Amino acid sequence: MEPGYYFKKASFVFISFFVLFLTTKETNAQLIYQPYSYQFYQKLNKAEYTINTNAHTAVKPYFISDSSAVRRLYDSIVMAGADNSHKSWLHRIVFSGHAVDVKNGGYTLNADYLPDLVLGKQLEGGRTIWLNTRGYQVSGTVGSNFFFYTSGYENQGKFANYETDYINKTHMVPGQGYNRSLPAGSKDWAYVTALIGYQAGKNISIALGEDKTFIGEGYRSMLLSDYASACPLLRLTVNLGKKFRYMAMWTYMEDQNAVQFNSFSNNRRKWGVFHYIDWSITNRASLGFFNAVISEEANDEGKLRGFDMNYINPVYFSPALGPASQAADHTLIGFNGKYKILTKTIIYGQLLFDQSLSSAVKGNNNAWQAGLKGWDLFKVSNLNYLFEYNTASPFTYSNKYPIVNYAELNEPLADPLGANFKECIGILNYSLGKFDFQGELLWAKYGLNMGDINYGKDITLANDVNIAPGYSVTGQGLATTLKYAEGTVAYILNPKYNLRMEIGVLVRQESNALSNTKTILFTVGLRSSFRDLYHDF
Repeated sequence: MEPGYYFKKASFVFISFFVLFLTTKETNAQLIYQPYSYQFYQKLNKAEYTINTNAHTAVKPYFISDSSAVRRLYDSIVMAGADNSHKSWLHRIVFSGHAVDVKNGGYTLNADYLPDLVLGKQLEGGRTIWLNTRGYQVSGTVGSNFFFYTSGYENQGKFANYETDYINKTHMVPGQGYNRSLPAGSKDWAYVTALIGYQAGKNISIALGEDKTFIGEGYRSMLLSDYASACPLLRLTVNLGKKFRYMAMWTYMEDQNAVQFNSFSNNRRKWGVFHYIDWSITNRASLGFFNAVISEEANDEGKLRGFDMNYINPVYFSPALGPASQAADHTLIGFNGKYKILTKTIIYGQLLFDQSLSSAVKGNNNAWQAGLKGWDLFKVSNLNYLFEYNTASPFTYSNKYPIVNYAELNEPLADPLGANFKECIGILNYSLGKFDFQGELLWAKYGLNMGDINYGKDITLANDVNIAPGYSVTGQGLATTLKYAEGTVAYILNPKYNLRMEIGVLVRQESNALSNTKTILFTVGLRSSFRDLYHDF
């Protein structure tokens, strides 16, 4: 990776919003960018999924305006338990406010220091687990239309055995960044996001920067999730009347495994084009259409293909519209839907078709999801629940040309398990005063590769080399079962940036005919930020 890579990704944001400061007019309106994490967004369920609104809820993160349906609930969450009677700066940043909080007519500016300090013990082998993160976030608005957000984290840590194996294989800390290994098995990495945007009234918004995008109503997404690391993007969102919302996004991603062709050993690059149109049929029902195209920036000989203007086509994209290339474009289409079956309960689902089927793979490349979620379970206020089933057939998301696989830096853009799996997930969340409780159970069945034979789980491999003979059946290969349980209890010190004391326990078992590995992990820490950190794979 080029020197100063992470610095470059964030620096343009500060330059951009400085220019905006100089050109804005005064206003009192406020626009909020809320980074996506399942744990925080599920608290908004009762506002965004009420049968009294037809809000478009599939594409996350949200930009919350003064007129947003969730604004009142959002404000109550981030102000929960705030004690403003103390005037000291130290008390404010620990318990009730931002380290920097400026509201000056035409602009707002917030800044926070984000610690993430964790100590834990893995029972197997007495392994000590730790995390030392120093981070920041800066956000604000300029005028009534411009917003900006950036966050950065410098991290060192030591992980449980199964996560260490994952990092050593992919060279990535899950969903965050490159691993720079330290002595004694420790890891070192950085993670940066940066976003600037413009919202024209209620109907048009544009965002530019380095971030993640999630499409779906559940915990996982078979279309586009926030599991892989952030990447450069340009995202356009347009409301077409009250019933339709259209999103187009262009991304610039990397691949670690593709053949390199320059002396600097930089990762090969690829473009991603994503379209999603959401139709709010009634206050109870919505249906969305998804389309994604992944294309290489240059071929194996280094001949640049570049970004073709055909990719700006705002409707369904066909590979035939793109320019000629050594690697054909990888096209995926899908659907996302939800229905509010009861006042406080919705069902949701997704269906994805991968059009990259190679002549060596017999069968269908598809994935789907079915789920149920709601709030105030058993009439207990703030007891939220989710039950979800996900599956992807072998070789889904992979391609004959690995450069255009559906991954960013070797990590799936959809479900963390890749393909060739079946997965059941149940999650309970409960908030009581300043306490947050979360419990998760996961069961999965998948087929691992055996020897040199590719059975279709690893989406970074070519899907026409060393393929298992015969028709593809989900779970083929080395039949493996994953059982996972995790529980956390957190005491929220400052809801403005999710500063909390947290204790947790994690139990994981992966078993097949060749091995049976079990992990029991206890952790305690001082944590902050709203980013999703996944361990359930």
